Amino acid sequence: MIQNWFNNLHKPILAPPAWIFKPVWIILYITIMISIILYIFKNGDDKKIGYIYFSIQLILNLLWAPVFFVFKNIFLAFLIIILMDIFIFLTMKKFYKVSKMSAVILLPYFLWVLFASYLNLGYLILN
Repeated sequence: MIQNWFNNLHKPILAPPAWIFKPVWIILYITIMISIILYIFKNGDDKKIGYIYFSIQLILNLLWAPVFFVFKNIFLAFLIIILMDIFIFLTMKKFYKVSKMSAVILLPYFLWVLFASYLNLGYLILN
């Protein structure tokens, strides 16, 4: 039923084929884990805000799919993904001060979520 709903949506011009999402997200989740591990084990002053930003973006990440696919609320999903963009950026900024590598590793994730934001906006406008 969810797949049928999604397949019937008008898609943005740059929407990739559905099969690409699973391998991309597997790779991204691995890089997210590596990033937080590097941050945890790096000595630094006042890492608390970095942990808070990371936790917020991760919660938003976990909320987005059910809001979009289960509740079919494209508008709320768009608000969530915009907040996600902001908190990934803030996370990278805080991580960079402690571990440059942990911030750089999050760059593909940040870029993918920006692209996903474009897709979400496209679905919102077209449907």
